[in-house]
Amino acid sequence: MGHRKVAAQPTERSIALTPQAVKMLEIIKDRQTQLKIRDRIDSLKTEPEKKGKPLISELSGYYSIRAAGQRYRIVYQLREQTIVVLVVAIGIRKEGDKTDVYSLTKRLLRLGLLGE
Repeated sequence: MGHRKVAAQPTERSIALTPQAVKMLEIIKDRQTQLKIRDRIDSLKTEPEKKGKPLISELSGYYSIRAAGQRYRIVYQLREQTIVVLVVAIGIRKEGDKTDVYSLTKRLLRLGLLGE
């Protein structure tokens, strides 16, 4: 008889949000949008490294995933030691605008507010 290989189940990770990410989520007034973003964050429990896009330059080490009809971005970091996905920012991509989610994330990083 042949041996069957059983695929290893991916490790389920815990999800944590920084205080800033919680505030960014609470600012979103539309409840449906909030729920879609929460569902997308919850989906990061399994294989988050395959779901997001690795960021570059100053945000190297972070990932971004789209949510709520592709409009919002969720910026997160994988914590290998603790098997945690740390959500650090949530917002809309507005290139060149000071409220752009990536600009805000860079500012939080420079201020040391990303839960390092």
